[in-house]
Amino acid sequence: MPGGRLTQQERQQIALGLADNLAYAEIARRLDRPTSTITREVTRNGGPTGYRADLAHRATQQRTHRRRQAVPGDAQALPQGYGRDAEAVRDYQETLTTVFMTSGLPKMMARVLGCLYTTDTGSLTASELAQRLTVSPASISKAITFLESLDLVRRERDERRRERYVVDDDLWYQSMIRSARANDQFIETARQGVGILGRGTPAATRLENAARFLDFVSEGLIRAAEQGREVLYTRAETTSDGTGKPKRDDGQTAVPTATA
Repeated sequence: MPGGRLTQQERQQIALGLADNLAYAEIARRLDRPTSTITREVTRNGGPTGYRADLAHRATQQRTHRRRQAVPGDAQALPQGYGRDAEAVRDYQETLTTVFMTSGLPKMMARVLGCLYTTDTGSLTASELAQRLTVSPASISKAITFLESLDLVRRERDERRRERYVVDDDLWYQSMIRSARANDQFIETARQGVGILGRGTPAATRLENAARFLDFVSEGLIRAAEQGREVLYTRAETTSDGTGKPKRDDGQTAVPTATA
């Protein structure tokens, strides 16, 4: 996979591709770059309608300059374990943040989530997040409140009674369930409309079809989330006789299911 930062010529090619309404994947293919690189580049430099190659190049140079000035302090405060390259980790965190933004999260919320997901513990305090992201504690508090409302983070207290913000596997399950349940109100309201508008009329049929579709999708989503959760939390544990039995994280033996 090609590495290194985008050149000014590559940014000009990106601008031309956007002007021709090319998809990010096609632009990436022509430049022999990962699609995520193009997505991140465009998202943080004005979006597909506001992207300008010269402005994007200048902004990147300025960010690089600020980062180099901050590296000594960051390197002492935030050492990288497992032999990781600090700059590669920062770049990946930016990529992950861009993916979260593309999915609809506001920038600060995406930055907080990206920061949490790139820590081995999966949890940080407000002060640790503020230090890593170089933002105010108030910004962290607002972002956490928003993410918590979407079931994307949760709070817990450590042994020093400090509040920590945590991401783990179960949060994706909770978020999927919340997303599926969010359709319930529309489904109920749509079915009320069928009776008011008259069953069989074009408007009533449209609402009934929408309700049936969302009901079907929501049911499938919940079933898939529950199955996925069961697989994630099932692990093989070797018994005293050397055989492996599936074990859940709660210590109970999982019941194997038949496969086709």
